[in-house]
Amino acid sequence: MKKAKPHIIYMILINVLINSCIDPIDVDSNVLENAIVIEAIITNELKHHQINLSRTFDLDKDEPSPEINAEVKIIDASQNVYNFNEDTPGKYISTSEFAAETGNTYQLFVTTGAGDSYTSNPLPLTSETQIGDVNIAVETNEDGVLGVGVFANSFDSSGNSRYYRYEYEETYKIVAPFWNRFDAIVVSPTEVGLTPRIKEEKVCYGSALSTGIIQTETSGFSEDRVTQKLVRFIPVDNPIITHRYSVLIKQYVQSLESYTYFKTLKELSGSESLLSQNQPGFISSNIFSEKNPNEKVLGFFDVSSVSSKRVFFNFRDLFSTAQRLPPYFVACDFFAPLDNDSDISLIKAIQAGSFKYYRQNYIFGSPPVVPNGGPYVLVIPECGDCTTIGTNVVPEFWID
Repeated sequence: MKKAKPHIIYMILINVLINSCIDPIDVDSNVLENAIVIEAIITNELKHHQINLSRTFDLDKDEPSPEINAEVKIIDASQNVYNFNEDTPGKYISTSEFAAETGNTYQLFVTTGAGDSYTSNPLPLTSETQIGDVNIAVETNEDGVLGVGVFANSFDSSGNSRYYRYEYEETYKIVAPFWNRFDAIVVSPTEVGLTPRIKEEKVCYGSALSTGIIQTETSGFSEDRVTQKLVRFIPVDNPIITHRYSVLIKQYVQSLESYTYFKTLKELSGSESLLSQNQPGFISSNIFSEKNPNEKVLGFFDVSSVSSKRVFFNFRDLFSTAQRLPPYFVACDFFAPLDNDSDISLIKAIQAGSFKYYRQNYIFGSPPVVPNGGPYVLVIPECGDCTTIGTNVVPEFWID
């Protein structure tokens, strides 16, 4: 395990860094085990911005150590000060909402609890270019997998943008396949009854953020135009598109330095580059120590304009009835415990909350769902209660 340490350090850096640009830093595991990591991106969105501070960590630890009790602020060219308070360990949130503006510059200042101070050079906001159309199409990827592609388009007539990064937030409807409006409850030591459910457990919503680094650039083209950039590919058998799906695509316009940093991180994150003899021996930062110019500082301060667009689609909008719906998130089997079962009786199963009621096992004129089973058919909670997978709170933006 210890022999793999240099490679793991690269992986650690990839997971905890956010950008690069000025001073090359040798990735030496002995030097970087206690280096500060500063993740700071502000945008032209009016919101409470977030800055993350941590320390690189040894193989014996599962995650980086948060840098606590630091003083964090951003000062613009007009000497406006934006202070950040520590919300949770290592996570600093601006005390007020603000948005980066064109024509202004922003400089980061961090002072740790130990008195070490770090800063960046003043940075301007990148060109503000709105994301264009977001297209949805049935695609077969390079591995021959059928699915849905989500594509972003953009155009800057001034030609000043050139470097783009994309993130997405996806939300999808979840419908519990074996939901019933009744719950089974124990009414006496020997008796089970049914009662109406009092909360929504049939229809829920799940969500997820993008992972990895998605970038493109137009510097080699005559026009500053992004055409059909694949941002998300969803295989046809992924349950998140079974019913209704929505994705919010965010487009960040980057500086060349920011683009280069993210590109380096992406290259380092590939297993081939991590294990290759040609792996890079440095990673860069535009943040430096005010007291010790030789100190290794990891991370990047980025000031990027961002725009976004949301789209929705239903599975049947794209696929005919000849295409089977994706399978559910988990396998759903039926259980019908007997009242006197020695392993788990019906009453014990209900008391333990291990199952949800689905239906009567024996209905006149129909064969039993579970032959030789008890009176009630049960399923695991995920199959009868969608809140075990998602939330029953309808998102504010949701449109059916």
